[in-house]
Amino acid sequence: MSKPLAQVNNGTMDMGHHTLHGNPPIEVALRRSSTAKRLSLRVSRLDGRVTLTIPKRARVPEAVAFLEERESWLRGHLSQVRELHVVEAGGTVPFAGRLIPVVAGRSRRAMLTEDALHVPNEQTAGQKAQALLKAQARNVLASASDRYAAQIGKTYARLSLRDTRSRWGSCSSKGTLMYSWRLIMAPPEVLDYVAAHEVAHLAEMNHSPAFWAVVERLYGDHMPARRWLRENGDQLHRVQFGD
Repeated sequence: MSKPLAQVNNGTMDMGHHTLHGNPPIEVALRRSSTAKRLSLRVSRLDGRVTLTIPKRARVPEAVAFLEERESWLRGHLSQVRELHVVEAGGTVPFAGRLIPVVAGRSRRAMLTEDALHVPNEQTAGQKAQALLKAQARNVLASASDRYAAQIGKTYARLSLRDTRSRWGSCSSKGTLMYSWRLIMAPPEVLDYVAAHEVAHLAEMNHSPAFWAVVERLYGDHMPARRWLRENGDQLHRVQFGD
């Protein structure tokens, strides 16, 4: 059953949802796009959300028929979506490429030791863990950025952290470096690669052979780190802190 709405955003109209009945039922968001050329079905690897994009001139019954024909394919993909990793006391949190325990009640403030992340109490375990990881990310990324920038004789204007899903870092034309703080959960060599990549843009604001030569000079063989992000990066976004 479809439930149409009408909310336009950047050329896309939210048309509500359609439910595929079965075990379990699947709720599919319907969106009308003024730029789409064909019907397309997308399953988010992050949260399993299903979206059916409908071109401007396509009819809704046609779109629903398209969806129903692909129900088997859709259920197969949904079965591969991993569960969220909720950070809480007694559980674990990824840090520098490994899972470490989250221990509550052994310290008056959040702190990292060699083998655990300690938080003051269970109720705020997720929030305290997230704040500590963000602080660690700033320190580690600033250190890596400073080191790489010095190697090519460049400086950057400032460094900011965000929780972006579309990119792990960026470098603006004004020399501002931006990183996803979630990189602190990845293996250190992956974080270092992203820092080297963005700092290299201070010398080459493009992705030309000259740019990749700078990355190689700073970091070395970057392909394993890029492969790790491609294959595992979405799992960093599946870590939830109860915020």
